[in-house]
Parts: sequence; C-alpha cells; structure tokens
Amino acid sequence: MIVGVHPLAGFDKLLHYRVPDTLRESVAVGSLVRIPIVNSLRLGIVGEVGAPPDFPVERLKAIAQVVYPFPALTGELLRLARWMATYYACGIDAIIEAMIPAAVRRGAGLKEEKLLALARRLAPDELAELERRAPQQARLYRFLVEQFRSPPKGLVLARLDLGAAVVNGLIKRGLIREETRRIERVAYSDDRESGELVAAQPHVLNVEQQRAFEALRASVAENKFSVSLLHGVTGSGKTEVYLRAIDETLKAGGGVVFLVPEVALTPQTVARLRSRLEAIAPGHRCVVWHSSLSEGERLDGWLALATGEARVVVGARSAIFAPVHDLRLIVVDEEHEPAYKQDETPRYHGRDVAVMRAKLANAVCLLGSATPSLESFANAEAGKYRLLQLTQRIDDRKLPFIDIVDLRIEAAKQRTLPALSGKLVSAMHERFERREQTILFINRRGYSSSMLCKQCGHVEECPHCSITMTYHRSDETLRCHLCGEQRAAPIRCPQCGAPDIRWRGLGTQRVEEAVKRVLPRARVERMDTDTMSKKNRFREVLADFRAGKIDVLVGTQMIGKGLDFPNVTLVGLVDADISMHVPDFRANERTFQLLVQVAGRAGRGDRAGEVIVQTFTPQADAIQYSRHADFAGFAAVELKVRRDFKYPPYRHLIHHLFRGPNPEKLKFFAEQWARLVEKTVGDRVDVRGPSASPIEKIKDEYRWQVWYFTNAVTKVVPELARLRSEFTWPDDITQVLDVDPANLA
Repeated sequence: MIVGVHPLAGFDKLLHYRVPDTLRESVAVGSLVRIPIVNSLRLGIVGEVGAPPDFPVERLKAIAQVVYPFPALTGELLRLARWMATYYACGIDAIIEAMIPAAVRRGAGLKEEKLLALARRLAPDELAELERRAPQQARLYRFLVEQFRSPPKGLVLARLDLGAAVVNGLIKRGLIREETRRIERVAYSDDRESGELVAAQPHVLNVEQQRAFEALRASVAENKFSVSLLHGVTGSGKTEVYLRAIDETLKAGGGVVFLVPEVALTPQTVARLRSRLEAIAPGHRCVVWHSSLSEGERLDGWLALATGEARVVVGARSAIFAPVHDLRLIVVDEEHEPAYKQDETPRYHGRDVAVMRAKLANAVCLLGSATPSLESFANAEAGKYRLLQLTQRIDDRKLPFIDIVDLRIEAAKQRTLPALSGKLVSAMHERFERREQTILFINRRGYSSSMLCKQCGHVEECPHCSITMTYHRSDETLRCHLCGEQRAAPIRCPQCGAPDIRWRGLGTQRVEEAVKRVLPRARVERMDTDTMSKKNRFREVLADFRAGKIDVLVGTQMIGKGLDFPNVTLVGLVDADISMHVPDFRANERTFQLLVQVAGRAGRGDRAGEVIVQTFTPQADAIQYSRHADFAGFAAVELKVRRDFKYPPYRHLIHHLFRGPNPEKLKFFAEQWARLVEKTVGDRVDVRGPSASPIEKIKDEYRWQVWYFTNAVTKVVPELARLRSEFTWPDDITQVLDVDPANLA
C-alpha cells in the first residue's frame, strides 16, 4: 500500500511512502503521520491513497507512525487546503499547519489523573490484623471506605501525608485498585459561576424572523450547498434565527461551525449556545476555538470534534478549520468585519473560506450582519446569495436616536478641542443619575496620538517606522504600535529644547481620564489591547459590566459590535473621523459600519437609546446615512463609486508588497517586476504601481507595493507564482502576495 503525504516541513509537494502491514488498517486520507525525511521524522498529512502507475515501490521509505487512530483532517478540509493554496498563493504545508493546532501536531496526549478505588471490603478481624501489621495501610483503607466516590490519588496522599509505597501495599493485597480518569480542559466551563451564562430561551419569532428561519430550515433539509445573507438591523433578533437554524441542523444529525469576529465576543456567544443546547438538545457540547485558549483546551476541543463527541464549535476565524463531522451549517456572524482576514501566512479571509468549505461539504452558509460588506451585498443583489432581511428591532423597540455634534463649533465654543463635548457630558450625567450605563468608543488606544512641539513643530516619530509615537500617560512613555519601540516621554523638545512639547490628539486613556474628571463618582473601565492582555480579562470586564458594576465603559473596536447589554442607553463616539480619513477605498464603508454597529449597542433593553457622534465632517455620506441606519441608501451611493472605478466588488484586488532595508534597491526591483508582469500577463490584469506604501517603513524595513486588479484570481495567481520563481530576487528583499486584502496600509 502506497500513500501520498503532504509533509509539514516546508515542502510544497506530495511525497510518496510505503505503508507497513501493521499500519494499513489505521491509514486513511487525512491521517496525521510521522514520515522519514532526510535523517529525521517529520509530520505529514496523508493526501491520497494509491500510487501513480509504474511507481518504483522498492525505493520508497515507510511511514513510521500514525499519530491518531482517526483522520486529523476531514475530506472537505483537505480539499479546502488545496483550493486555498491555489487561491491565496500559499504553500499547502502552511495551510495544513494552520488547520491543525500545534498540540495536535506534536501528538500531545490527554490530561489524566489517577484515582483510588476500593476493590474489596475487609471483615472486622481482617481489618484488626491489617491495623496491627500495617497501620498506615489501614489508615488509608479506612479513609477510602468513608468516601462516596473514588478520590484522586495525589490529593489523598497529600491529605493523609502518605507515600506511594502505602498505596502499592494495598494494591498487592487486592484491597484497592488504581483507576485512570481523563480530565477534560473545557474552555469557558465556568460561565455560570462568572455570571456570564445569559438566558437564551426561545423567543416567539416575529413575521420577518419566521420567514428567514423557514427559508433556512428548508435549506438545511435539502442538504445542498447554499449561501444566505441575513441582513438585520441591530437588535432585530439575528441571533435567535441563528439558534433556530442550529437547532434544526442538530436535529438532522449535522454539525455546526459558528464564527464570530472577535475573541471578546466568544464568551457571550458560547453562553447563549450552551444555554440553548441545554434546553433543546441535552448532551450536545459546544466547543470553543480561538487563539487565546491554552494548548490543552485547544487539544481537548479538537479531539472532541475529530472523534464526533461534539458537533458544534464556536470561535474566531480559525474555527473554520475545526474537524466537525457531517458539517451542515456554517454561521458567520458580523460577516463584514475585517478581523476575519488573517494578516500573516496563510492570508485567508474567514468569510470567503467559510463559503468555500460549505460548498465542498454541501452545507448551508449563513452570513449575518446589520451592515453587510459591499462584496456580500453585491453577491446578494446579483442572485449568488439569497437575501434575508430583518428591518425591525424585536418587540418593536426603536432604533436609538443619533445626535451629531459638530466639533468645529464645539472647539470654537470651548476655545479648545475637548475630548467630551458639552452635550455628551450632560447626557452621561443623566444616565449616571438614572443608574443606566454608557459606552464611549474611540478607535485609538493610548493617551494621545502624538507629541508636538509648539515652538519648532517637531513631532516625536518612531526611529524604526514611518509613524508618530503614541503618548501613554499612565507610565509617561511614548510607544510605537507597529514595532513596539518604547521610551520615556520628553519633558522638553529634543529638537529645540523648548518646554512647549505637548500631546496632540485623543486616545482611550485620555477619554478615560476625562470621564473620571466629569463623573468622579462613576465606576469607569477601559477596554483596549493595553488593558486586555491578561487571559480572560475580556470576560471579567464584560461580566462586571453586565452585572452593573461598571457605569462607563471606554474602549476601542473590541466593544463596538455584537455585545448585548440591556442597561446601556447611551453610546458616545468620541471621534468618528478616525477611520474616514485614511488612504483606503473602503474608508467610507468602514466608517458607516462602525457608526451603525456602535450605535446599535444602545437601547437594546426596555429603555430608549441615544447615540452622540462627535465629528469634524458631519456632512459626510457615511455619517449622514448612519443617522438612520440606512444601509440601502449608503450602499447605492458607495457601489456606484466602486463600479465607476472598477474597484471591489466589481474586480478582485491583489496586493504585492516588497520589503527591504535599502529603499533605492527596493524601488528598482519593484519597477523591474512591474514591467515584467505588465509584459507577461498585462492582458489579464490591470497593474498599478509600483509606489511607496502609505506607511513607508516598519521595523527598519522600507516598503513598496504593486496592485493587481483582475476578474479571475485563479487565472492570475498561478502566473504570478511562476514569474516569481523565475525572477532573480536579492536575498534582502521579502515579498508578500495578499489576495483580497482588507488593509491597504
């Protein structure tokens, strides 16, 4: 028996091996195996069983080990890996490594503990004899007799201050035995204790929800591939539709993948799913899957799915690779989020990979959002996806009232640029007095975005990157958020020595300080990557906020979507312009999505919500359409611009980045490369550039870029890969090819 194996060792091709007779029964497509390469054993995935004609069998090396008695990758996952390798211009070994957790690849074992159990009870005279001959053994025996269940061996020995010899003595006498119990490391198993398990009992569906659910139920019953876009305003009950669809899928015997964009959203989603599963499908487990879990939690979750013990997984983008058996439904919540795009190899988009995996598995893919990506919306308009709409909030709750504060007028009125406008401060006071909660959003961490000398105009910049350094007042430091460079904030200008160097711009720290100044009795918490570095800190803060222990929550984008807090009646967007004025054709779309999503956190309970948006550009389309959550109006305007300039979704975009220490050398080779591409495949691709990147230097490497616009990625990417292999590149130039990029900086 001969198999083709994809080695996880930097090989981008299939290698063939002989299967020893002793391993034949346990080898299948998708098996994780150890194979000899040069003089060491490496891991690989069996990609095919059988050999090409006239293959020299006698020259083949043999597989050394099958790591698990079941396939590590399902059939559709292996086919998905091959598609991703072609589409995203990436080695298949890197994709397979992304699909299988590191602990699994190492063949790590389960966590187990030894238990002590009685094997036989002694008669009174036998016990008296044991106490005379071996008093320590008798003490252990009497302790175990008093237990209702088998206790852990280590705990017993520590409590009684006994050695292992005492246990061995009783085992030899046949009085006790050792048992082994698996300890399963379940992520978020303490939801009830943390107060995070929110009730998720079925609600009575309104007409629109029922219509959407019936359409999804029919799709699940057909067991055929389809994609539906559930476009529902914030608070319209999309999650209830998801849960009903999951219920139908489990009743049909299928498996479910549920994707959320942020790790911060996972606990709330897990809590709702577990609560509902307990009610409708006792015994069904919900596995959590994201990068912040411990290796043990990921290993045990993966094993539960790979063995079919669990059929539901919820997590961030990498959960799309979970080995769910009989996959019937994939839910992608907040499908518009750029967090679904991975910014390192393999540079895949979780939403698009979800659609392809559903196609390969003949499953239903459900994309949901209050502000769908224009790519998905255009697919729905073209008939590629089915559009399901929820236009009203549940229980006829009103969308929050959105009030725009023109910061130009506010700055003139206060003779300075305040972090919080008078209107926002007044509204916060009202909520605090009524014991209601407030969320303040600003998508920039730190105290301020830069330090500027008023005398000479000097700005403190990172010496390794082409950006200003952010001032952090908590420890009086300047930090670069790209490379991590950190130094003490200057008291005087390093350029001219003037004492007039001051911070400029806003960040979460400055907003937090401003809130404490205007609401000194309020309990304020800040959520950004600086404060949420500790594991489970997300959960602790969100649980406290839900319990009413926090009055004002200040944060970045991690609090801007998906979270449901009924007592939040005020949301303030401190600076709505941050995401609008960036060199990215999606800037307006991202701003609109952000405003609508953040506004949607208000008024989700019985009390009406209010949103105050602070901006210097109140007339902008993104801000005006967001006031009424008018997605259709915004999409019509924005898609016309995209169509006129032939930008996505009307063509695909491929970003080719070049990095190196010498800017002149980098520019020369980028220009040579662009000419070659134009000459070779210019009839299939529109080449733009080369040009310096918006952020020209990061971590002491200069950056140049070329853009390719094309109607068919799979016809262009292989040609680019072939040209790259034939082109002579200097060793100090690194290339990155990113298909369908989400970030253009």
